[in-house]
Amino acid sequence: MGSFYAYQEAKCVWVQGPIIVGAGPSGLATSACLTHQGVPYVILERSHCLASLWQHRTYDRLKLHLPKQFCQLPLLGFPRNFPKYPTKHQFISYLESYASYFGIHPRFKQSVQTAEFDHGLGFWRVKTQDCEYISRWLIVATGENAEPSIPEVSGIDKFKGPVVHTSLYKSGSEFKNQRVLVIGCGNSGMEVSLDLCRHNAIPHLVVRNAVHVLPREMFGFSTFGIAMALLKWFPLRLVDKFLLLVANFTLGRTERLGICRPKTGPIELKNVTGKTPVLDVGALSQIKSGKIKVFQVMEGIKEITRSGAKFMDGQEKEIDSIILATGYKSNVPTWLKGGEFFTKDGMPKTPFPNGWKAEKGLYTVGFTGRGLLGTASDAVKIAGDIGEQWRTIKDCNNSSSNSHVILLKET
Repeated sequence: MGSFYAYQEAKCVWVQGPIIVGAGPSGLATSACLTHQGVPYVILERSHCLASLWQHRTYDRLKLHLPKQFCQLPLLGFPRNFPKYPTKHQFISYLESYASYFGIHPRFKQSVQTAEFDHGLGFWRVKTQDCEYISRWLIVATGENAEPSIPEVSGIDKFKGPVVHTSLYKSGSEFKNQRVLVIGCGNSGMEVSLDLCRHNAIPHLVVRNAVHVLPREMFGFSTFGIAMALLKWFPLRLVDKFLLLVANFTLGRTERLGICRPKTGPIELKNVTGKTPVLDVGALSQIKSGKIKVFQVMEGIKEITRSGAKFMDGQEKEIDSIILATGYKSNVPTWLKGGEFFTKDGMPKTPFPNGWKAEKGLYTVGFTGRGLLGTASDAVKIAGDIGEQWRTIKDCNNSSSNSHVILLKET
C-alpha cells in the first residue's frame, strides 16, 4: 500500500515504520519527509479524503492569509502560476498533487478510537473502529484545529433562528438581508463579516477581547514577511512597535472603532499565547462605513433570547441568525491515552520549539501555533529523527542476517 509495509492477521496490522494519525497538511508533510528518508509508514485518516478540514469546513471566499512561500510543505513548492495568496481550492489542489507526487495513500475512514503505549510490548497500539495497528513510533498529526470550539452561551438553545459555526459556513448568500450576530473577532470572524456584507446581510460583530488588527501588506510587501525579515536584525519589541506604528498610520486607531489593542505587541503576544493578529483584507473599511456593526462587549454575552441577544453591559439587540467564529481545538485528549504528553487542552506539554518530540517514540506535528511554517519545520525534524533510528535498525538487521519484521517481533 504505497509507502508502508505490514502484515495483517485477524485485523491486527504490524507497521514497520511509524503510524501517522491525520491526513491533513501535517500528516502529508511528515509522510513526504519520511519517504525522503526512506522510512515506510501508514497514515490513518478518519474522513474519506485528504485535508478534510480544508475541503469541508472552510468558507468559499477563504484564501491563505500569508504569501504562498510561507505556506508550502517541505520538498515541493506551489506551482509558479499560483497567485501570491492561493484560494482554498488552489491549496487543496496543491495538497492533492503533493500526495500524488510522494505516493502518499492514506487509509481513509479509519477513525482512531484509542492510541496507547503498551509498556509490556514496548510499542504503540492504535485502535480504529475495525482494526488495530502496532508500531514502535506514533506521530500525532491531527493538529490544533481538529474540532470546532463551541462556547457555552446561556439561552442559545432557545434562539429561533439558525446558529452556525464557521466550520459549516459557506457563503453570505444564505443570509441575505438578515441581521447576523458574529461571535468572535479573529481572522474568521472578520472575513465572515466582510463576506456577509458583500451579500447584503447586516453583520453585528461581537468583540469580546482585545485584538491586534494589522494590514495584510505594508508598502506592497507581506506584513508577515516584513516582520520575519526585521526580526533577524532587531529586537522583537522594536519590531512590534514598528508594526503598530505602520498599522495605526494605514488603518487608523482601531480603538475608535470599538476594537481595542492588547497591551502586548502582536508578535510577542503570538509567541506567548498563540493568539494570531488579524490580517485585514477589507473588513475594517466596512466597519468604518457602518456596514459592519461592532459590539464591544468585554464582559461578554449575558444570554441569547428567542429573538436576539442581551449583553452584560445592558445592551440588547434583535437578530435573525448567529455565526460562531470561535475557532477550533485539538481532539487529542479524546483518543490518546495516558496524560503525560499532552495537556487537557490537547497541546504538547513540552513547549515550542521542542514540542515535536516526546518520549517512547511519540511525535507531534502541527501544534506549534505557527501555522504551516511550523508544520513544515516539525515534519523535517521528525522524519530526520526517525530516519536515524530506522537506519540503525536496518544496520543491526543486516549484520544479524534477520528480516526487519522478525527483529521487531523479538525486541
